[in-house]
Amino acid sequence: MIQFERVSKQYPGTGLALSDVSFSLDRGEMVFLTGHSGAGKSTLLKLIALIERPTRGQLLFDGRNVAQLSKRHVPHLRRQIGVIFQDHRLLEDQRVFDNVALPLVIAGVEYREIKRRVRAALDKVDLLDKERAYPPMLSGGQQQRVGIARAIIAKPAVLLADEPTGNLDPHLSKELMRFFVNLNELGMTVLVATHDVDLISGFDKPRWTLAQGGLVDGQGAL
Repeated sequence: MIQFERVSKQYPGTGLALSDVSFSLDRGEMVFLTGHSGAGKSTLLKLIALIERPTRGQLLFDGRNVAQLSKRHVPHLRRQIGVIFQDHRLLEDQRVFDNVALPLVIAGVEYREIKRRVRAALDKVDLLDKERAYPPMLSGGQQQRVGIARAIIAKPAVLLADEPTGNLDPHLSKELMRFFVNLNELGMTVLVATHDVDLISGFDKPRWTLAQGGLVDGQGAL
């Protein structure tokens, strides 16, 4: 489903964030991406979501090279991808309900369906009682769960999670990982970037490791 062929990414004035990375992530697969801080985990996820573009190499999505996809076609691709950001990226002047509803509003879904799906998503992350709150009124962990609800609301084919447990206690972290596993069992392709090796050791899923911008270990490596 997602394939990197010798992909590199260099930001202006810096060294390579990713260097010659190749892997294949199959449809319906779940993988943990590990590595030290600065190893390139966030950059790799941003490339898949076309938030960033590769400097070199090919990035294939369902067999199509999307590395040079025109800007007008990017929104269509992104509708297939849910992203959980490390820094939440919530709209602080909008209520929790409206933050979660945003992908459906953009897609033109009717309000009755939006209302049903938003409340179902908030219920899944145990925040149904916070739908009228504003993000600054919530704890960091609660804001992270709002971001998760927003990422899954449109039922994307692929879910990308960047350090999703960074603001959660150990119990909630384990529950969240189980939630991702359940989504995967329902058919969603899931890629989770995390430094918490102890947390993911309890889950029987492949683990890929980045170091100094290169993929040094992984069953999907080409």
